[in-house]
Amino acid sequence: MSEAQRQVGADPGELEVVRVDASNWRTYRDVRLAMLQGAPRAFWTTYEQAASRTDEEWEQLVGQTTTWLALVEGSAVGSVGSFRLADRPEDECVLVGMWVDPSARGRGVGERLVQTVLDAAAQQGLRRVVLEVAHENAPALALYERMGFRATGHTGVMPHDPSITELEMERFVGELPAGSW
Repeated sequence: MSEAQRQVGADPGELEVVRVDASNWRTYRDVRLAMLQGAPRAFWTTYEQAASRTDEEWEQLVGQTTTWLALVEGSAVGSVGSFRLADRPEDECVLVGMWVDPSARGRGVGERLVQTVLDAAAQQGLRRVVLEVAHENAPALALYERMGFRATGHTGVMPHDPSITELEMERFVGELPAGSW
């Protein structure tokens, strides 16, 4: 059983979110490979593409995005990343690579990871966070809606499978999710 597949305790206080860097990129690699195997229709990269990367390529990849790992008792149970695109407004970032191991779902890990991206965006003075989510991924859509994201009306398709439609969603950083007080 990999670290990403260990069972999570019920206490949400056990959850820690850490940045991926040179000290833990291998853990991120393992989580990324697990997510691509477990949810192959949810990400732009295929397992085969990721598994063929060299260690040097993984280290370089970690330097291109801001990525976080969710840890419970030191075991990685999820990940999320964000980056800024040159062709998009300067005051926004893109949330990418969101995944929570099935053993940790329903325990607040996803919410904590998304909130980490929102907090980082606020600290950078960004106005908006955007993401793309597969139309068929109902749990992810529900999570993003709970976290205050709304559909923009823009759609796209997965590069490796054009039958998968992706919906663009956005959240303005200062807004509270619906139902928040």
